Amino acid sequence: MTLYSTDREILQTAVDWLNAGYRIALVTVAKTWGSSPRPRGSMLVMRDDGIHAGSVSGGCIEEDLLARYKNNELSDHFPTLIDYGVDRQDALRFGLPCGGRLELIIEQPESAVQLNTLLQKINDGELITLRVCLNTGEVSLHKSAKVTEFQYNENEMIKVFGPSWHLLIIGAGHLSQYVASIALMLNYRVTICDPREEYQAGWDIEGVSFTKTIPDDAVRELKNHERSIVVALTHDPKLDDMALMEALDTDMFYVGALGSRRSSDLRRDRLLQLGISQMQLEKLHAPIGLAIGSHTPPEIAIAIMAEITAIRNNI
Repeated sequence: MTLYSTDREILQTAVDWLNAGYRIALVTVAKTWGSSPRPRGSMLVMRDDGIHAGSVSGGCIEEDLLARYKNNELSDHFPTLIDYGVDRQDALRFGLPCGGRLELIIEQPESAVQLNTLLQKINDGELITLRVCLNTGEVSLHKSAKVTEFQYNENEMIKVFGPSWHLLIIGAGHLSQYVASIALMLNYRVTICDPREEYQAGWDIEGVSFTKTIPDDAVRELKNHERSIVVALTHDPKLDDMALMEALDTDMFYVGALGSRRSSDLRRDRLLQLGISQMQLEKLHAPIGLAIGSHTPPEIAIAIMAEITAIRNNI
């Protein structure tokens, strides 16, 4: 069982187990103190025979949590709140670093209906807010207009599901398959844009949208989307440059292009001649990716997503 999973994988696992007749519980990290290994909103699903998917502590307290659930030692009423690492002795006993502390919200869904609805909306690329009333146990879904931070207080827990970042990849080549696969694991909504007929037939990655539209038109569709990223990976100026021109004229979070330093310098010259300003050009990440000595497509894909992740984390 994968220890770290995306929200979508955890929800799908929960649905599968419910449909198979297991009693399950969903666990969410509600609050952390100290050096907790997992951020707020992290999820785990566990079933009554001790099997689980996901993680709420990086492996520190999962064994104890699973044992308590299996032995019906948690609560007779859900949702319920559990505290781990309240004092330093407990923190050391459970392996929480630096006296860390966790508050966990545990829910016990009785059917898969609402989880199926949530999954369908996530798969359709929607942002959905899940609200859990901690007083009544009521769980409700609401359409979300934008990404908001995880929220928790004595009355409710609010978490937004769905693709908070949208990655548009220009080009359906070999490298794009690796970039798309990594991005999916990081919970991006991924769109591949390539109007070239010869590149369309071989594209087959579940969860990735494919568009045959002209690249600059595909970029225009993202102009008003929060947290949009465009990476141009075709090596064809007719496709890459038009997409980059459009992307650099927006407030997109990240715009990058594949190529050596020499080809990147030539691209910058072309974009300047096409009317892109020097200030706009400074937003272009080219050569794309962190300098980790990558040569193969998988290594280059790691470098690309690592750079985007570092910038997202203000590193």
